[in-house]
Amino acid sequence: MTTSLSLGKRSFLHVDVRSVAALQSIVWLRRGWDDLRHMERASLAHGVIICVFGAVLLMLGSTHPYLIAAAVTGYLLVGPIMTTGLCELSRRRAARLPRGFDESLDAAARNPDALMHFGGMLALLSVAWFIASTVLLQSTLHLHVPSLAVALWGGAGDFASTREVIAYFSSGAIFAIVVFVLSVVAVPLIIDRHATASEAMWASVKACLHNVPAMLLWAVLIVGLTALGFATLLIGMIVVAPLLGHATWHAYRDLVA
Repeated sequence: MTTSLSLGKRSFLHVDVRSVAALQSIVWLRRGWDDLRHMERASLAHGVIICVFGAVLLMLGSTHPYLIAAAVTGYLLVGPIMTTGLCELSRRRAARLPRGFDESLDAAARNPDALMHFGGMLALLSVAWFIASTVLLQSTLHLHVPSLAVALWGGAGDFASTREVIAYFSSGAIFAIVVFVLSVVAVPLIIDRHATASEAMWASVKACLHNVPAMLLWAVLIVGLTALGFATLLIGMIVVAPLLGHATWHAYRDLVA
C-alpha cells in the first residue's frame, strides 16, 4: 500500500470573475464615498498618512523636475499597496466588524507574505520603469538626463522642456498600465481570501480582460482623481486616497465571484 502525503502545498486559487457594466466604476466611487462618510476618522487617518508619504517624495524631488516626475510616477506605481488598510475597513464594515484605525492594520498581519511579495513586485516595476525611462530619454530620444548630483542640487530650469516632460511621463504611463492590470483586485483578494501575490495578480488580469470598457473608465477616474489630489498640493489626497481605497474594495466585490 502506498500512502502519499502533501505537506506545505496548496492548489492554485481558482477565481471566477464577473462582467460588469461599462459605467460600474461610478457605482464603486459612490459606495466608496459612503464608506468614507461612515468611517470618517479611520479613513481620513489613512488619507493623512498617504498624503504625508507623497509630500515627502515631492520634497525629496523638488530640487529638479526630473526627480519631481520620478516622485509623482513612482507614487502612482506603488499606490495599490497603500490601499490595504482602506480595503480592510470596507471589508469590516460589510462584515459588521469593528472598524477603527487600529483594526484596519490587521490586514497586514492576516496575509503578510503575499502583501510583501505584491509590494515587492510593485517596487521592482518602479525600478524597471526608472531604468527604462532613462534609456528611453538617452538612447532613443537623445535627451539629456541629469546626473544624481545635478538632480539633487541643480536648479529647476536645468531640465524642464515640454519634450522631456512628455517623454518621461509617457514612459511612466506604460508601466502604470501594467501595474493597473496586475493590481485592480489584487489587494482585496489577498486580504479577503488569503490569495498569494501571483494568484491575486492573475485574477486582476482576468478581471481586466473580461471588462475592458469598465476598466478603461476606472483607470481614467483613478488618474483624474489622483491628479486632482496632486493639483491641490496633496491636500486633496487626504480625501481622494480613502475614496479610491474604499472604491477598490467594491470593485473587487463586483468583479470577483
